Amino acid sequence: MSTRPRALELGVIGCHTCGLVCAAPSPANQAARCPRCGEVLHARRSDGVSRAWALLLAAMVFYIPANMLPVMYTDMLGHGSNSTICTGIIEFWKAGSYGIALVIFIASVAVPCAKFLILGMQLITARRHPRWARRERARLYRLVEIVGYWSMLDVLVVAIVAGLVKFKALADIEPRLGILFFGGVVILTMLAAMQFDPRLIWDGNET
Repeated sequence: MSTRPRALELGVIGCHTCGLVCAAPSPANQAARCPRCGEVLHARRSDGVSRAWALLLAAMVFYIPANMLPVMYTDMLGHGSNSTICTGIIEFWKAGSYGIALVIFIASVAVPCAKFLILGMQLITARRHPRWARRERARLYRLVEIVGYWSMLDVLVVAIVAGLVKFKALADIEPRLGILFFGGVVILTMLAAMQFDPRLIWDGNET
């Protein structure tokens, strides 16, 4: 069965930063740089999988206090209370704000857990180079990259609500430590996705 030639077989290489297709560096010039963005060209990211694992595990550790610690303190008419992500979702649901509760659940629970699973699967398969579902795995990786830009939604909600309530004399809302850990989860998962080289998905023998 005929297979399509790979980039290295054609003597070209794609810049990992800007995507420009360049001539592959010669063995004597391993420090060749992209003519457009100036980044060093490399066939694969060196130690990218190890760094991505470290960042992903750190994000998973941060996710525990992000859910256990309060993310917001609310003071209404002298009665103060702390709210975690889960209690906030439940309170919005009980108040009839189903849309807001659903958005917070997706942004704070469903999306981070999905990113953990997808990135973990990508990192495990990158070591074994399986041939199954390569297109689907590549699409999942691109999905994680796209969703990463919207992962700060929960942090922005707390910041906006706190800013709006500050204008009222009888109420006050302040962010708490949990929101910092959640922000750390978002940043670490984005960095883990950036460290992973998606070209590893296509390594190995074709069928």
